[in-house]
Formats: sequence, structure tokens, C-alpha cells
Amino acid sequence: MNKYESVIIISPSVDEDKVKALTDKFSDLINKHGKVEKVDNLGKKKLAYEVKKNKEGIYAVIYFEAEPTLIAELERNYRITDEVIKFIVVKVEE
Repeated sequence: MNKYESVIIISPSVDEDKVKALTDKFSDLINKHGKVEKVDNLGKKKLAYEVKKNKEGIYAVIYFEAEPTLIAELERNYRITDEVIKFIVVKVEE
């Protein structure tokens, strides 16, 4: 299994409970095929440029271990979730 880091930017109009629900949903998906090590909610931050007409976003970072085959499924889930405005998954070199 490889180590990964996923940064998700969630729309600023989403309330705190929904942000927690979203990170739990993604963590559950990862835990089916890997292991979540840590989830950091970094809160609302100003974006460098407008994304989908938003100037701010709520940042969440998920640190996890998984098989490479999970990444495509995880990114597909990010894309179909309306509240996620931007995301990236990066393999962490040890």
C-alpha cells in the first residue's frame, strides 16, 4: 500500500455539520480499501483565484494509505459531489 495525501476544497456555503459528514463519507470510502491515518479540517481560507465563483473555500486534508486502484474511485466521488469545488490526491514519498 502507498501513502497518499488528499486536499479537498469545499464550498464556503456548506455548514460545519455537512463538512464533517463529507469528510466522514470520504474516510469511510478510503477505509474500505485502505486506512485513514488522519483528517485535518483547516477551516475557511481565501482562495488564490476564483473557483466556481467562490473566493473562499473550506479546506480538509486526509492522510491515508491505500492501493493505487482506490485513487480513481476516490476522485470520481470527489467529482460527483457538488459541495467539492477543487481537490487533489498526491502520493507521499517516504
